[in-house]
Amino acid sequence: MPSGRKPLLVTVLVFPGVRLLDVTGPIEVFSTANEFGGRFRVRVVSPDGADVVTASDTGLHVDLAAAQVREASDVVVVPGGPEWPSLAKDDALLSAVRALDAHSRCTASICTGAFLLAAAGLLDGRTATTHWRFADQLALRYPRVTVEADALFVRDGHIMTSAGVSSGIDLSLALVEEHLGADVARAVAKDMVVFMQRPGGQSQFSVRTHTPRARQEMLRRVLDAVAEDPSGSHTLAAMARRAGVSPRHMTRLFREEMATTPARYVERVRMEAAQAMLEGSDDPMATVARRTGFGSPESMRRAFTRNLGVTPGAYRARFRTTRTPAEDRPA
Repeated sequence: MPSGRKPLLVTVLVFPGVRLLDVTGPIEVFSTANEFGGRFRVRVVSPDGADVVTASDTGLHVDLAAAQVREASDVVVVPGGPEWPSLAKDDALLSAVRALDAHSRCTASICTGAFLLAAAGLLDGRTATTHWRFADQLALRYPRVTVEADALFVRDGHIMTSAGVSSGIDLSLALVEEHLGADVARAVAKDMVVFMQRPGGQSQFSVRTHTPRARQEMLRRVLDAVAEDPSGSHTLAAMARRAGVSPRHMTRLFREEMATTPARYVERVRMEAAQAMLEGSDDPMATVARRTGFGSPESMRRAFTRNLGVTPGAYRARFRTTRTPAEDRPA
């Protein structure tokens, strides 16, 4: 940003019981961006100007009351909290949300902060998201809102909404890219050791946690061994030896408890490991293939094409920006 440009003002609204990471995640992104040429100025406000205690019992200092805000904000951040049902009925809090939005170029909610925007009437006729656990509640309570349950963040006009807690970092990186460009956003992501843009949506849980819990202890040991070292030897015979059973019995255990085959499970774990390396490093394809157990770039390419419909190179290129596919399409 040219030195003569006016700083970009970010106003963060806090309240008793606010979730701490909803507040600190975006602030860290904007303050880190200042180390790479940005000029973000962050202020923290509350409905009455009083300091607040977060849901984790951590105190937060407040700069001023929302009603004392006179200067228009470039971004208003509305975080959420575990007690969102009662927060969405707090008239003073909702009035602060409306007042800040009225003088903001962009209003962004984090996690259950979407309920505050909805209760304030700011999401009527818009598309939004929130934490996956509460997406159904948002749609049920506010039928005039179109809810995208799997999105990490959604932009509709000047309103942005994001999913659970850490996705506030994804949203903030997108705003940094919008104002300062992809290079600065990428530098911030690397400095904070986070993805420029995480793959998929909220349903992108890891293979190990997304699969059913195995009842057999010996099978759990096998699954853990695959997850801990995707590049290891995980043939059917090797897994059977590790569990002390026959290959036929191992195949039956996977079918009955995991609803898949041993080979398919191993491939899913290796795919996940390769995706993480492609997103977070510039390692050559041969290195990625070797370290994730595919052995060769050609084997990895076949797996990616079969499972994702794209090559590893195309996958890596896709996640070099925070821009969504819709934003990449010409108007």
